[in-house]
Amino acid sequence: MYNDKTLTCKECGCEFIFSASEQEFYAEKGFTNDPGRCPECRAARKARNRSYSRPQREMYAAVCSACGKETTVPFQPSGDKPVYCRDCYQARRNRW
Repeated sequence: MYNDKTLTCKECGCEFIFSASEQEFYAEKGFTNDPGRCPECRAARKARNRSYSRPQREMYAAVCSACGKETTVPFQPSGDKPVYCRDCYQARRNRW
């Protein structure tokens, strides 16, 4: 039903093959446009977008209030509330 197409990448200008199986996949997903970028440029663009998506979270050292194990948490413990390691937090969460 589908035949391989030769397309030109709008980013690097290289020709690439839009295979019949890729066309079928695009049709199954409901995509109506052919890809404008070659696979290499698409992968590079995705990698760039991923690196801008979210800044790295700062982690803080803490001691678990339940078991006393050293752990890290994504917030600065203030000392007025208990802080739990991953295992103790999961155990307590399952009881609620």
